[in-house]
Amino acid sequence: MTMHEIRVIQTAQDTADRLTEQEALTFTPDLHDDRENQLINVYDDIEYQEIIGFGGALTEASAVTIAKLSDDKQQEILQAYFDKDTGIGYTFCRSHINSCDFSLGNYSYVDVEDPSLESFDISRDREAIMPLISKAANIAGDEFKLFSSPWSPPAWMKTNGEMNNGGKLKPEFLEVWAQYFVKYIQAYEAEGIRIWGLSVQNEAKAKQIWDSCIYTAEEEKDFVRDHLGPALEANGLSHVKVMIWDHNKERVYDRAKVAFEDEAASKYIWGIGFHWYSGDHFEALSAVHERFPDKALVFTEGCQEGGVHLNSWKTGERYAHDIMGNLNNWMSAWTDWNIVLDEQGGPNHVGNYCDAPIIADTIQNEVIYESSYYYIGQFSKFILPGAKRIASSKYTDQLETSAFKNPDGSIVVVILNRTDNTIPYALRYQGQLADTACPPHSIQTLIF
Repeated sequence: MTMHEIRVIQTAQDTADRLTEQEALTFTPDLHDDRENQLINVYDDIEYQEIIGFGGALTEASAVTIAKLSDDKQQEILQAYFDKDTGIGYTFCRSHINSCDFSLGNYSYVDVEDPSLESFDISRDREAIMPLISKAANIAGDEFKLFSSPWSPPAWMKTNGEMNNGGKLKPEFLEVWAQYFVKYIQAYEAEGIRIWGLSVQNEAKAKQIWDSCIYTAEEEKDFVRDHLGPALEANGLSHVKVMIWDHNKERVYDRAKVAFEDEAASKYIWGIGFHWYSGDHFEALSAVHERFPDKALVFTEGCQEGGVHLNSWKTGERYAHDIMGNLNNWMSAWTDWNIVLDEQGGPNHVGNYCDAPIIADTIQNEVIYESSYYYIGQFSKFILPGAKRIASSKYTDQLETSAFKNPDGSIVVVILNRTDNTIPYALRYQGQLADTACPPHSIQTLIF
């Protein structure tokens, strides 16, 4: 491929284009440098954050659903997500410590009161989750990273005596809970699965009817400062990245401020995780970066709620809009929620059914790719781990754009059109132009 040729990959509604390569564009010299209209500019000498990767959550629900399919369909799903050539190149994944709502039921690794944790046992995870993680890691290769999040401590550690319906961690078990994280990491590593990172608590503000536990900003910060951080350090696990919050963006700055202004806590905290369920709030991410530029911003969960949305195009557009807005405001890694769910949008032990980019029809033994799979792939397949976001500008708010420079020097520009109209544009880069257009309800990835 010469410098003058631009690869175009497209996914578009009302067409057959699904991550489909189009005819290449050609740059021509912008000889007179007087073109003013319809421009998308790319400036590769201005760099922002480094991209760690894209991926999804390897939950018990996903694992047991995949396992119900025939061997060839199981392999198809794993390749579709984790193969960087034939799939969309996932490398950055999440799992759960103890059960979550997308488990078959409540469970923990120490079900009866045992502050010594001598009875700690991950055999439940060996049944479905760990085999799925291992298969994914084998396909993804050396770039694969896994972080884990608890939805709730064991019931006996909590003020309400159950894993569901919120409650808090009892003060007398703060240190035991910190040691529980250590045991989890060690148990997984003994089985050949390296834990790259942790979040302290999934959705630390939400009292849910499923597995949940409440922390105020001060409680979460103090737990990391006084218990979790020192426990990791004492056990040679300081390399494990710790993230706080792991909840919606509308309060991401407030939680960051409390945690990161405490130097003794902040030294143990690598970054802050966030979800999308309260709206865009992209500017809040930039506020965190401006105030705390050394802390990473990671999208740790998002999904389309309300069961399966078969053949919906809006789900894909929702994903792309949010991914792009987050990337343009300093996000460095992105994780979808369940990689696969069944035909009902589960299993989920409290009926909190959702959509996933791949739906497995376990009755018909079919694999169904939703629009979200292709829209995510327009980012994850082409923006490689180690890429840097670079500067760009666009002439109209009818298009959403973001630009990157990969480690091999290639430039990647993603262009989203959520309107009903074909939107023309001219890509402009280093004194060269390429004229083209973005079809209605489409997303394009340009690579040169």
